[in-house]
Amino acid sequence: MLENLINLVKGQAGDAIVNNPAVPNEQNEEVIAATGNSIAGSLQNILSGGGLQDLLGLFGKKEAAADPNNPVVQNVSGNVIQDLMSKFGLDQQAASGIAGNLVPNVLQKLVGKTNDPNDSSFDIQGIFNHLSGGKSEGIDIQGLLGKVTQGGLDKNGDGHVDLKDITAMFSGGGQGGSILDTVKGLFSR
Repeated sequence: MLENLINLVKGQAGDAIVNNPAVPNEQNEEVIAATGNSIAGSLQNILSGGGLQDLLGLFGKKEAAADPNNPVVQNVSGNVIQDLMSKFGLDQQAASGIAGNLVPNVLQKLVGKTNDPNDSSFDIQGIFNHLSGGKSEGIDIQGLLGKVTQGGLDKNGDGHVDLKDITAMFSGGGQGGSILDTVKGLFSR
């Protein structure tokens, strides 16, 4: 997964890294690799920190990955900025410019490739197995993704479950039925 992610970064790195005067040409490959590693490490930290719901929301909607206001995108961008500043001595503005140009684009491409049945370079199960260190082996991540984003718990379709979704469950609003129907749906296959 990591190699494919670094290749995704490389494919998006044109103006952000390669043509960026703040990044010396001899460091282009290193900055690309560090950015890919930082994105993977950030996603891993989000998952290990209890952010499964946020990651499922991200992978469930391509537009969520392109939204710079999405908490996952912000978290990943912040980590990329810090890594670029500490590893390559870039100033805040240069590192922010790189992260701002790359992170939403790379995440959007990652989500798009993951959800494309004709593209086998990434699959949701493989990504979560990598991010969890193999701990998600045997868990139906695709099924969880469907429960969260496609009429499951995410009643208002915004990519995450929150108080608005719970309110919709009790009121019968949103896309599904009552909360009992939702709970039954979680445990049935």
